[in-house]
Amino acid sequence: MASIKDVAEAAGVSIATVSRALSGRGNVSATTLAAVRRAAHELDYVVSASASGLASGRTRNIGVLVPMINRWYYASVLEGISAALMREGYDTTLYQLSKEVDQREKVFSDFLLRQRVDAVIAVNVELGQTEMKALHALDKPLVGVGGPLPGAPTLFWDEEAVAALATEHLIALGHTRIAHIGGSQETDQDFHLPTRRRAGYERAMREASLPVDDRLYLGADFSMAQGYQAAKQLLGHPVNRPTAIFAASDEMAIGAMLAARDLGLQLPHDLSVIGIDNHELADMFGLTTIEQRPHQQGETAVAMLLRTIRGLEPAAGHPIEHRLIVRSSTTRPPA
Repeated sequence: MASIKDVAEAAGVSIATVSRALSGRGNVSATTLAAVRRAAHELDYVVSASASGLASGRTRNIGVLVPMINRWYYASVLEGISAALMREGYDTTLYQLSKEVDQREKVFSDFLLRQRVDAVIAVNVELGQTEMKALHALDKPLVGVGGPLPGAPTLFWDEEAVAALATEHLIALGHTRIAHIGGSQETDQDFHLPTRRRAGYERAMREASLPVDDRLYLGADFSMAQGYQAAKQLLGHPVNRPTAIFAASDEMAIGAMLAARDLGLQLPHDLSVIGIDNHELADMFGLTTIEQRPHQQGETAVAMLLRTIRGLEPAAGHPIEHRLIVRSSTTRPPA
């Protein structure tokens, strides 16, 4: 493997000149620059990222904090982040934050001791005061996705408004017995997403002068399997069966659709179902949903972060756009 010394000898210049030419820092004549680049190309020389980092004080590596990675939403956001960073020549280091105190402390001590990231993106993780203090102590740019982070710009969306929109769609079709499959106690952690979506559902019901019936609510873990089980319980009730279900995620909504079909119900004639996400399977199942574009969220977070890294005016936090996508899983209730 060629070294910077080999390039310098081939170009007939000093090692310092090669460093300035290939890093873009310092004054190098056009003739010298061309000679250095030609020599580097002929020798297949690759600039050392670690050496470049030492010279610039940057690692070209971005740390990403997530609470989990085995859900479609987080995988999609991470794809957006990774794709955008790769285009800009940055690496990505992923840190999964559990609720275990020791594990979380280790993550933040690694940040503090190793100083190996240029910036941090926190995806839907609610950080405590000590953790925020540790991040700010790094003096690195920080951007949040999914909920407010004190002192950092954040991409967020109004969970109550999104849930209310989904419920209002069912109400506008004429449904009055609308069940809600929300989150479980285990999922109601960071930013209390399930609680806020339930609040939006209940607000829409009350504004339509419809009763909020606790028997029409069940919690699950945002998975297809638990959405299926919750819907089986709701739809199997001999008297209290709903004519529509609003699920707090598309995966749970798809589980509810499968449960309805197993019970012999015809969708959407006997039951309307709506979810949130616009999951990659939503179109296949004809699922009406509220789209949140997680891949785009990841790309936007990177754009916000790069502004700060490049010394531009930091991007302000702003809401994530959402829209209702009507498909074949919702219709008017049976007469």
